[in-house]
Amino acid sequence: MAAAEGGSRLVRGRARLRDFASRWTGTRTFVVSAAAIFLLLALSGALHPVAAIISFFVLAGVAATRLMAIGETSPIRIGSARDEEASVLGGGTAMALLDRLPDPLVVVDDAGHVLYANGAAEPLLGKSVIGRHVATVLRSAPLIEAINAVTRDGAVRTIEYTVPVPVQRNYSAFVAPVAAQGGPASRQILVLLRDVTEARRVEAMRADFVAFASHELKTPLASLSGFIDTLRGHAKDDPEARDKFLGIMADQATRMRRLIEDLLSLSRIELREHVRPSDAVDLLGVVSDIADGLTPLAEQYGVEIGITAPASLPKVMGDRDELAQVVQNLADNALRYGRSGKRIDISLSPDAKGGKPVVRLTVRDYGPGIAKEHIPRLTERFYRVDPAASRARGGTGLGLAIVKHIVNRHQGTLSIESELGQGSAFSVLLPVAPQ
Repeated sequence: MAAAEGGSRLVRGRARLRDFASRWTGTRTFVVSAAAIFLLLALSGALHPVAAIISFFVLAGVAATRLMAIGETSPIRIGSARDEEASVLGGGTAMALLDRLPDPLVVVDDAGHVLYANGAAEPLLGKSVIGRHVATVLRSAPLIEAINAVTRDGAVRTIEYTVPVPVQRNYSAFVAPVAAQGGPASRQILVLLRDVTEARRVEAMRADFVAFASHELKTPLASLSGFIDTLRGHAKDDPEARDKFLGIMADQATRMRRLIEDLLSLSRIELREHVRPSDAVDLLGVVSDIADGLTPLAEQYGVEIGITAPASLPKVMGDRDELAQVVQNLADNALRYGRSGKRIDISLSPDAKGGKPVVRLTVRDYGPGIAKEHIPRLTERFYRVDPAASRARGGTGLGLAIVKHIVNRHQGTLSIESELGQGSAFSVLLPVAPQ
């Protein structure tokens, strides 16, 4: 027991010794600095040697007294603007942590002047914002009003606001009071911003997608329900009407099946859009297979499909099934909407984009063409130039959206050229596979 107490006293004694040594290091620095200063004053004649000696011993005594009393021996520093920020936040460590936050954070005083802005806030606010009024750096009336309201009543607020220029962005702002070092009378306001632009875009896209999809499914379902009721009623004993209605019902069921297949296909492609394909694909082989599969439909419409390609075409980086879907959708669209031209040309050729080799795939028809104002929106989901004609031809409005997402996954580009009465040309550029 006595040995344990002796060991404990020894540990405490060593800790006190280390603490004293740490204090002495700061005191020694202060004493040496003071001695050097008074020596220079005495040598230059600015201070009498006796007065210098007396002043030195007085300061040394004060330093020693502080060393023994509270250990406060750190010299006084002249702070920079960043030091003032650190004092606002309680120290450099806290400021370093806040600078690493991915979201912009701003601290203002109760007069609205910026006391601190972390690193993530600089692209949004600019540089040298310390001391400026918050209204001059955060130019948003709803946000400034929220900051003023928190300053008045001290209640936490969360708002969303939009910055329309240069590109529209949506932000969520958390505004809360923080008791400053001077107490409640000198309250500080914390403003934490979060960019929610992508989340809002996804929400809008999902809402539009559900609305369009439900509308597209509602029409064939209503038709099927109506024909079923008719067949159960007065047409149940009419063989001619029954055959006619069953044919229409089969077409509507096929339309729903195509729509569901395209929706599932689009969902799968979007899930993998960030994953780059790694296979080398013979694009000419893909085009030949698709053209062979469309030959019966082309003959039914009286359309000739021509393929043009050089003898030695390089392979492309891609997923063969998805590239087949690109060719299928483009050729199918040409057959459905450009068959009045009686010919479809599918051409393959080596090309270059940004100094890198690519293969150009072009599907051209000679039908009625597309007006200029419709071209930018053709790859939107469910967008149709002529909705009635598209539905009559069995289109789902998703074919070009699928093409766009597949091309994006393959790091390619899709371009559309068309003139009324001259037909349309859809071109896809795909990167060449490494040899």
